[in-house]
Amino acid sequence: MSTFELTLPDIGEGVVEGEIVKWLVREGDQVAEDQPLVEVMTDKATVAIPSPKAGRVIATHGKEGEIAKVHSALVTLEVAFEGPPPRPPAPSSAPPQPEAPGNGQGAKVLATPVTRRMAREHGIDLAGVPGTGPMGRVTKADLMGAIGRAARPAAPPIAEAPQDRRVPLRGLRRRIAEKMVRAKQSAPHFTFVEELDATELVRARDRVNQALEAAGEAHRLSYLPFICKALVAALRKYPELNANFDEAAQELVVRGEYNLGIAVATEEGLVVPVLHGADRLSLRRLGEEITRLAGSAKERRLRLEELSGGTFTITSLGQQGGLFATPIINHPEVAILGVHRIRKRPVVTEGDQIAVRQMMVLSLSFDHRVIDGAKGAAFTYELIRLLECPEALFLELT
Repeated sequence: MSTFELTLPDIGEGVVEGEIVKWLVREGDQVAEDQPLVEVMTDKATVAIPSPKAGRVIATHGKEGEIAKVHSALVTLEVAFEGPPPRPPAPSSAPPQPEAPGNGQGAKVLATPVTRRMAREHGIDLAGVPGTGPMGRVTKADLMGAIGRAARPAAPPIAEAPQDRRVPLRGLRRRIAEKMVRAKQSAPHFTFVEELDATELVRARDRVNQALEAAGEAHRLSYLPFICKALVAALRKYPELNANFDEAAQELVVRGEYNLGIAVATEEGLVVPVLHGADRLSLRRLGEEITRLAGSAKERRLRLEELSGGTFTITSLGQQGGLFATPIINHPEVAILGVHRIRKRPVVTEGDQIAVRQMMVLSLSFDHRVIDGAKGAAFTYELIRLLECPEALFLELT
């Protein structure tokens, strides 16, 4: 029989290491060909490393939470091994324990007849009463003390204090932490917050969904496809925001593509799949792609190319968005859009009338090294103008 050593493969995209997130096998396990052995988290995604051969696991290299370098050993297998049936455990050779003494007044317990009678009446086993008389005799005083202890109610158990629990920062959560720290340390953030009247946007979305339903389409659009359309139009007018910042060269790289990151909350943490070529997709295709990417993120089925190449990120804060937030830029991008939920509120219209309108707040964070406050504000108001008049998006007036 021979051994085979599985190493961390070259996953590409410049990945040189990965974190061992979860072992799926243990030493001694029989594994089949292509059976997943270990989950490894890279900068891009979590991948399951399969076994290239059938065999038995001799050793696993590295603990969960440790970093493995590309081409370093992960698992040692003994291939084509048929293990013997497990032997039953050897019988215990420990000597038999002596039986505990039973209740009753044995001859070895020294006590007077009166003491024995009182013990029987109160259900006290004299063998369990320490004697203080000559030669260990159990006296009447000894017995009365035992009777008193038996009649006294037991003290209530002392509640254990809650224990501290340490949760190691592993896998995706650790990668998120590292990326957030890097973004905050490298990019001086400033956040600009403004509200918009989304009444016409709500109506436009309702009309589109009604048309889709009439056409027999099962998919319904959220607000994100409309926001993506408006965002692409605003980025065309302010291309410096559709950019990455090259730290090494200290250069702003204005991107020619419009690849929008869509932040998705998963059980493991926030994942940002990238919607490539957003400018080339219709509203319906945008909606379908956003739904597909969100599902793949939650099921951990994203491909590496779906996690890279972003030029601008949207984070939808949903029903728990609060009044406003200060989103952290998705490094190396230079801006991020936070979208809050739509709420009905009374507002004063241009005709000085009070009306109930659908209001929404946008929170945008910018890298102040390359985006000035005036440009960030102008970009925000251009985005608001487009969302408040969604017909402009349909007519391609932008």
